Amino acid sequence: MLIKKQEITALSDDIRKAIDGKEVDFRDNREGLWSILKNDISTLVRINNEQRNTAQRDRDLLADYLADISHQLKTPLTSMLIMVDLLENAPADKQEEFIANIKISLTRMEWLVATLLKMARLDSGAVEFTIAEISAGDLLKKAQQPLEVLLDVKNQTVELANDTALFCDRRWTAEALTNLLKNASEYSPVNSKITVNSGINPIYRWISVTDCGKGISKQKYPDLFKRFEYSQNENGYGIGLPLALSIVRGQNGDIEIDGGGKETGATFTIKFFK
Repeated sequence: MLIKKQEITALSDDIRKAIDGKEVDFRDNREGLWSILKNDISTLVRINNEQRNTAQRDRDLLADYLADISHQLKTPLTSMLIMVDLLENAPADKQEEFIANIKISLTRMEWLVATLLKMARLDSGAVEFTIAEISAGDLLKKAQQPLEVLLDVKNQTVELANDTALFCDRRWTAEALTNLLKNASEYSPVNSKITVNSGINPIYRWISVTDCGKGISKQKYPDLFKRFEYSQNENGYGIGLPLALSIVRGQNGDIEIDGGGKETGATFTIKFFK
């Protein structure tokens, strides 16, 4: 088969355009080796473009996370700088107060950065979940450990109404449950009880957390899992619930919200589909 010079030149030009990132259609429905070659090139260009787009999405995601971290760290850093400036001429009792506040800010910043890094790993697909059987009771014990001080200060108790076997990643799901418990504690009054329940039906296994707050209106549901957007608590960053959702969805699950009402608090239910 004789290949015309114009066709070779056109193919060469198209390849250069593809290298520059431009959209080019190499497909050729005619028969023969030339058509096979063009179709093979089309496949390679498509694969290259997909890899390029994936790399661009990764770069954009990284840029977003860096912007989030920068934005969220700005306030506590500014606060600490002010306190450091005041330390020099402050009396001894005030110096102790400033140092204590700086330590609190550092702890919060450490938690924030660690949480954002976890979310980055989840979003990039770098987390491999190890699914195994664990009872709701054992999962609750692990999830409750980081919150003992918070619960003790507010004199709150956590009660498990029903203990069911769940199939999930123990470490990561405990992390998700910790965030739901922390959220429940923050929006429940002192001397209150947080109720944890679990169960199974033909479609999914579940574990839920119910607080003693004032409930959540349905209008606020869409914002609950948006990063940095929902936090009525002045010390909150609005990333605990989004992190929990990312963890659960990574295990073929979801989180359902029942906002409750004036007489009953809100319930967040983790579902693991069979």
